[in-house]
Amino acid sequence: MRYLPHTEDDIARMLEVIGASSLEELFETIPRDCRFEADLKLPAPVTEWELNDMMAALSQSMAVAPEYKIFLGAGSYHHFIPATVSYLLGRSEFSTSYTPYQPEMSQGTLQAVFEYQTYVSRLLGMDVANASLYDGASALAEALLMAARVTGRKKVVLSGLVHPSYRLVARTYLEPAGFEIIELACGVDGRTDFTGLESIEELGAVAVQSPNFFGSIEDLGLAAGLAHDRGALLVASFTEPLAFGLYKNPGELGADICCGEGQSFGIPQSYGGPGLGMFACVKRYVRSMPGRLVGKTEDRDGKTGFVLTLATREQHIRREKATSNICTNSGLCAVTSAMYMASLGGSSLRELARLNYDKSEYLKSELKKIGLRLPFTAATFNEFVVELPSDPQRLYHRLLDRKVVAGLPLGSFYPGFDNRCLLCTTETITKNDMDELVGLLAGN
Repeated sequence: MRYLPHTEDDIARMLEVIGASSLEELFETIPRDCRFEADLKLPAPVTEWELNDMMAALSQSMAVAPEYKIFLGAGSYHHFIPATVSYLLGRSEFSTSYTPYQPEMSQGTLQAVFEYQTYVSRLLGMDVANASLYDGASALAEALLMAARVTGRKKVVLSGLVHPSYRLVARTYLEPAGFEIIELACGVDGRTDFTGLESIEELGAVAVQSPNFFGSIEDLGLAAGLAHDRGALLVASFTEPLAFGLYKNPGELGADICCGEGQSFGIPQSYGGPGLGMFACVKRYVRSMPGRLVGKTEDRDGKTGFVLTLATREQHIRREKATSNICTNSGLCAVTSAMYMASLGGSSLRELARLNYDKSEYLKSELKKIGLRLPFTAATFNEFVVELPSDPQRLYHRLLDRKVVAGLPLGSFYPGFDNRCLLCTTETITKNDMDELVGLLAGN
């Protein structure tokens, strides 16, 4: 990577052109109490090769497969990526960041995004999908804002088993805008307890994640019925789209809006990003949908072509009519997931989902054999909650010393869960890996 900073002469010439005497003058319209006046606490500058060494050393301090056996999911999942995806993604035609406003110049990009939308619609059982959003968390927040536009109501029910980070993002979006957010508790089976929903009036949306943060499969059909009886929309969220290769998708169960994280589909975990916000809805609400939508059409010669059919950002329409201020659609990540889904196809997606399910069920059964308790009875996909012996933090770090990441301790997210841990298995975890974990836990 090369650094191309502006020289002092460059800056002086630019300031002269715009009629400013200094850089400070550019910020005079910003009140003093809104400015950060102190020096930034940044390390001293380093050369490019020193930076490379620093990043290499940092990576060595992290638990990375295959050196470590990682039983951690919780919204980011380690899956094998077909070689076809890596090869196709390396083609320069796909790696441009250019937004395809001019269809005559962008048919390849537009068609790739159109294919992505088609795959997402089929996967989620919805009528229409957009050209993707930032990530699963922002997609949920945008879905709740969309539900409010449709229903005209600002009261939202949010399952407490939606990913904790997603709930925080949703609150950050909604609370400053005057929304009332009500959270539902966890039931004894590891699914959302909907009993308090019947008494809530003037409800705009009900948001439920399935599989939820504990890996449990929610009763979306029940949630849809309760929401619709109150004139609200059901927003079905997810962090692991692979589950819909095995379980019924949200569209079949009555969801109005479906949104979540698509990282599992061909996108490396990459120390936490980037992500992919999948977003779909029923057709009658399409004009309230955020983001962009690519459509298929014909030119004046009758040839098939693709265009941006819907782009409801303030850049394209009057600000008061805009449905969002989304500046990007994570296009490269969306195309990556389309390549992944095309590489697998429907039958292989089902087989892979079944493999993930079977591995988690095997680990469950082996943990029970050594006397560990699984507190929840609901069906799960590829992750589940287990109760560890006393002093779980000490046990967790002992296993980390053995290069085993034993899931995610839940105490910091849910009060009273100090001895509970969220374990995850995907196709990347072998039987030997699981047997090793069980042996280490039994030895404790």
